[in-house]
Amino acid sequence: MSSDMNANELKSGWHEAKPARIPRPTYWPATMAFAITLQFWSLITSSIIGGIGTALFIVSLVGWINEIRHERREA
Repeated sequence: MSSDMNANELKSGWHEAKPARIPRPTYWPATMAFAITLQFWSLITSSIIGGIGTALFIVSLVGWINEIRHERREA
């Protein structure tokens, strides 16, 4: 950038950048990862752990989808 050009001036054809919208923090991805870990762990332990992992997977999937739907409504 040359010293004679003000930092606030835009080149012709350029536009101001739109602010990036950062999504809210959520625990659903970590919960889903834990559920998948439980499902794999059940392969060497018992089916009860697999059932817990599957239930937790479904709960986290629904929660994550609802979080995404909520973000889109706000936009």
